[in-house]
Amino acid sequence: MLAKRIIPCLDVRDGRTVKGVNFIELTDAGDPIELAARYAAEGADELLFLDITASYEKRKTMTELVLKVAREVNIPFTVGGGVGSVSDAAALLQAGADKVSLNSAALKNPKLISDIAERFGSQCVVIAIDAKLESDIWSVYLNGGRIQTERNLFDWAKTAENHGAGELLFTSMNHDGTKNGFANNALKKLSEIVNIPVIASGGAGSKAHFADAFLLGNADAALAASVFHYGLIGISELKHFLKNQNIIIR
Repeated sequence: MLAKRIIPCLDVRDGRTVKGVNFIELTDAGDPIELAARYAAEGADELLFLDITASYEKRKTMTELVLKVAREVNIPFTVGGGVGSVSDAAALLQAGADKVSLNSAALKNPKLISDIAERFGSQCVVIAIDAKLESDIWSVYLNGGRIQTERNLFDWAKTAENHGAGELLFTSMNHDGTKNGFANNALKKLSEIVNIPVIASGGAGSKAHFADAFLLGNADAALAASVFHYGLIGISELKHFLKNQNIIIR
């Protein structure tokens, strides 16, 4: 069994880290550079940096901020938001990112996944999937959860893998920011459908929720934001808790 990973997420808007509930009601959570450095020092396994309004506002992720964040950390670092071409991915990777996260652009043009994977390797490509459970169907959304698509979570996950994705980041819009736990049933089904790592996102509120994502949802990594940003859970204490649950952790 591969060791499980803990990944703090930095959702950034206008140069500041923000956090919301169900993708709305965003509030300030601090300076992303300071938070990134803190999490690296506390033992985070990776970081995820998302410019959450880049696709919606037709902007590119701010590579200057990526450069600054990358200088502060010595752990793998994924960057996303407005990545719409191979050249966009190249700019982020050259700025210091280890991986790029694709969402809306990949949904509109799945070949983009193949193009980036062929140039930089599948290990550099993370497909972020924002999905909402409605009438027993997990519908995929684009543009930061603003536009519903006709795609189903599980079909799209398999399609993304077939196009060369190296990892999936599944965020349950129903669970996002609620602190009521991850969407473990959907996570488990995802892990059975694809043969690439699945990152759980949306709903972390306690240390037990992380354990459930690994033990019940079979997730390979668990991502959270507010519980780390506001000091509700410390990364070192979380890892100690998980090890006591006999979960192999980095």
